[in-house]
Amino acid sequence: MKLLVVVDMQNDFISGALGSSEAEKIVPYVKGLVESFDGQVIFTRDTHYENYMETQEGKNLPVPHCVFGTEGWQIHPDLEVLRKTEAVNKITFGSKELVELLKDRTDIENITFVGLCTDICVISNVMLIKAYYPEIPLMVDAKGCAGVKPQSHKTALDAMKAIQVKIVNE
Repeated sequence: MKLLVVVDMQNDFISGALGSSEAEKIVPYVKGLVESFDGQVIFTRDTHYENYMETQEGKNLPVPHCVFGTEGWQIHPDLEVLRKTEAVNKITFGSKELVELLKDRTDIENITFVGLCTDICVISNVMLIKAYYPEIPLMVDAKGCAGVKPQSHKTALDAMKAIQVKIVNE
């Protein structure tokens, strides 16, 4: 079984509060990957609540985003229509729930990651999965990711290469 993890392809990261042109550009590519992927697709969703500004993240990034139930929290509509399983809601950069979801799986051949942001949530989830499941081959499709800035995107890709994650379509 191959897995594709689509990280935080949400409205607030694409065209909303923290959106960017780089994020907008990858939507069609990610859509094509999801449509043609021969395996299971798992979506993650950054999830904050009304008290976001009181959290450590909110104090360091004082831009409310991905608040549960809002339009910005929703997965981009071009991708939402393709989602077949419940999204993994995560309250921080990396997802303990994603790690747990994979815990009893012995059928995983490899895991490919795409999404937003390469330098925050993609790398955090890749690092967690690598730490818990070091023998599962991990890949990041660089063409299906965007970072906060192009340079931090590249830095994150280089960091993942250093821990033996295969970077494709760089």
